[in-house]
Amino acid sequence: MTTTSGSAKWQGGIKDGKGAISTRSGALKDYPYGFASRFEGQPGSNPEELIGAAHAACFTMALSLILGEAKLTAEQMETRADVTIEKVGDGFAITSVHLSLQARIPGTDNAKFQELAEKAKAGCPVSKLLNTKISLEAKLV
Repeated sequence: MTTTSGSAKWQGGIKDGKGAISTRSGALKDYPYGFASRFEGQPGSNPEELIGAAHAACFTMALSLILGEAKLTAEQMETRADVTIEKVGDGFAITSVHLSLQARIPGTDNAKFQELAEKAKAGCPVSKLLNTKISLEAKLV
């Protein structure tokens, strides 16, 4: 079992407040986030982009494992996770994540590639965590 952590600080109200995100590894150290970076496109981070990065990384690692089990090795994989947050009822909810993968994998055909990518989408721990619609567009290049 592995446990790691992230943390957040916040000062002020929802719109005028400011926050800072840190990770145990130090990859993020007091990195700014707030209402403006979350909903108005201003500089800084937000929870949804962090979830997107985590999901893209998890899915891509899961696919690497699954490819290895199929005696395949990727030359290159690049995944983007688009995380959508919308107003739902009285609050907000993450309503979907769309994974876009481009991969160069010698020795496979598109049908096998699609099968393995779907298996990785379903099996990745972050996919299992998220209670939302997850779609996948996977392209061999």
